[in-house]
Amino acid sequence: MAKNLTPREVDYSKWYNELIIQADLAENSGVRGCMVIKPHGYAIWEGMQAELDRRFKETGHENAYFPLFIPKSYFSKEAAHVDGFAKECAVVTHYRLKNSPDGKGIIVDEDAKLEEELIVRPTSETIIWDTYRGWVKSYRDLPILVNQWANVVRWELRTRLFLRTTEFLWQEGHTAHATREEAIAEAEQMLEVYAEFAETVLAIPVVKGTKTANERFAGALETYCIEALMQDGKALQAGTSHFLGQNFAKAFDVKFQDRDGQVKHVWATSWGVSTRLMGALVMTHSDDSGLVLPPKLAPIQVVIVPIYRGEDELQAISLVAKKLVADLRAKGVRVKYDDRDSYKPGWKFNEYELKGVPLRMGIGPRDLENGVVELARRDTLTKESVAIEGLADSIPARLEEIQQALLDRASARLAASMHRVDTWAEFEAAIEAGGFVMAHWDGTPETEERIKERTKATIRCIPIDNPLEDGACVLTGAPSIQRVLFARAY
Repeated sequence: MAKNLTPREVDYSKWYNELIIQADLAENSGVRGCMVIKPHGYAIWEGMQAELDRRFKETGHENAYFPLFIPKSYFSKEAAHVDGFAKECAVVTHYRLKNSPDGKGIIVDEDAKLEEELIVRPTSETIIWDTYRGWVKSYRDLPILVNQWANVVRWELRTRLFLRTTEFLWQEGHTAHATREEAIAEAEQMLEVYAEFAETVLAIPVVKGTKTANERFAGALETYCIEALMQDGKALQAGTSHFLGQNFAKAFDVKFQDRDGQVKHVWATSWGVSTRLMGALVMTHSDDSGLVLPPKLAPIQVVIVPIYRGEDELQAISLVAKKLVADLRAKGVRVKYDDRDSYKPGWKFNEYELKGVPLRMGIGPRDLENGVVELARRDTLTKESVAIEGLADSIPARLEEIQQALLDRASARLAASMHRVDTWAEFEAAIEAGGFVMAHWDGTPETEERIKERTKATIRCIPIDNPLEDGACVLTGAPSIQRVLFARAY
């Protein structure tokens, strides 16, 4: 397998697109802006699903499923929500096609026009809160802690595989609570779940914070987020958790009778991550040789490749390799023995390097004589000769070492890319250089928008536990009480 990736330093965007294709993660489909997630890419997404789903259930959440189609009238019930999504909605107007009169094509059957148009789900707050009205009558029915794994459609003008597609996969949690305090605690808890998952599974360090009013989810009173930094110095929003207050409960008349006998509206949250995390994974760890995967997510953690001439040598190697496979699987390691005779060992080495397999073992006749294998690490591209005896016992620790090394490397890059500035000149230079910029802002949406227009940088978040600090806004010079986090972003 010949690799011909554009170097990151030459064209980061081109490198990313080429890597997604060549590493067999995904490809563009026949529908503009939509993608086909290939088996290797989907296996990684399944790993993310499994890790997140376990965490959701450990915190008391259950999975359900709600309709793909949402009546158009539902969106009009929450004004801020419809304003936020109106331009991205795909709308179903008819339910049938027919042959054209000239018999040369298919046209919409105007006799099959829907009485009410349907929105293809861009997010599910409206359909879910209409459903919750029938589920909630008493405080005994609360809390509702529901998540769904689904696809959504947002009609994007500019698309890029995984990062921004017209259709994408995600999970969306939607919870209902008796009190404001419970709902805020839920939103904050899920932010912590996302942050822990990002750092311990994806090996991506993140900054936890809240969004400004301009950047909040449509219809939310507060949006909590985790922000990650990619190798090119751009930020990527890796997950969000929203405190929705009572907006949706009031819009859909979801009430309950409390312990004191009073009828009240419930309090709500929603939270989600998507296949955008696949893009974050690629751009955080990968290199000019291909994909680099954290062992906790790698569909194949160890691959064994035989190097041989003739059937006799292959049989001898296979005896050892299959014993290693059995021993590793007994320790929970995802391992593959690639004894295909249709590809040469060098081709296989390139394939698994490109696809990001954390550890690769090469075994040849001379290795057998010496009782060793050649062990190659994908993250460092280093090789060493390691004794077969006791090798299986050492692999879990080696995988943990790689996992930690990836997090340490990404954390060091994040720390080195965090800049504090006090003047507009410093701000412009820091934004141009890339990374996160901690700067004072006067707190007004107008100034936030002016900074975005001038530099293409946005306020990524107001960091959690942000220290108060008197200062002056970098653009207007007006008083400020704290620094916020700016960056150019995907």
